[in-house]
Amino acid sequence: MNIQKSYQAESNGKGVLYIVPTPIGNLEDITYRAIRTLEEVDQIAAEDTRQTKKLLSHFDIHTPLVSYHEHNKYNREDYFIEEIINGKTFAIVSDAGMPGVSDPGYEMVQAAIASDIKVIVLPGANAALCALVGSGLDTNRFFFYGFLPRKKKERKEELENLRKSTSTIIFYESPHRLKEVIKHMYEIFGERHMVLARELTKKYEEFIRGTASELLAWVEENEIRGEFCVIVEGNPEEEMETDELWWSHLSLVEHVEEYVQNQYSSKEAIKKVAQERKLPKREVYQAYHT
Repeated sequence: MNIQKSYQAESNGKGVLYIVPTPIGNLEDITYRAIRTLEEVDQIAAEDTRQTKKLLSHFDIHTPLVSYHEHNKYNREDYFIEEIINGKTFAIVSDAGMPGVSDPGYEMVQAAIASDIKVIVLPGANAALCALVGSGLDTNRFFFYGFLPRKKKERKEELENLRKSTSTIIFYESPHRLKEVIKHMYEIFGERHMVLARELTKKYEEFIRGTASELLAWVEENEIRGEFCVIVEGNPEEEMETDELWWSHLSLVEHVEEYVQNQYSSKEAIKKVAQERKLPKREVYQAYHT
């Protein structure tokens, strides 16, 4: 078990690892706390030092940079951990958004925790949540997937595994694969509500909301540019099957009575039962009033 008291001073002499989100487009989305942290740490581990230099230059930050990306992250861990144990503080940043979410970072967090180093995560910009809330789809239950596999067979297998999920699903996708991905989603998920969120927080931010077939037509007719978030409605059929389980042992009359006892009028109860059982309302009405 590991218990971290993030803001209580300790005398073990170790430094701290900060996870610092950066803007996903609009530079004004960086927080005062993020700027101060990047100024105060001893070193910044950046996914792409060229990209991060632009950000630091904009905010007049002069902290030394070291690269930390997909191809060198395991080799860098020992260096970071040793430096932090010796009292240095590090910040991890990705090119945009929250490090560790479809970007390098979580392996370093694991290594720091294993070495009893404090990991402090700053809140900030995240494309997935911006897209989800702006989609207009259900936000009560959602599942973040990230990037689907590049190979067609593996991608279809993953979509088949996700097909029965009743939660809203969030994907990231690149422009050159988007058309094929939407086509596969339409084939496997069927006609659901979907949303494409493009260029979030930037000048050309765009939400394309519609059914799967409408979005498929859109990607086939338009030039695809920018990074996309794809938000997909959960499986409504699976949700209905789950809801039906509770009344499957009831007769029509008993089903209606359940709703009447829960403050529904008989008219409302009959309508609801007809919808759930996929029966004509007249048939339920006759059974109840006979």
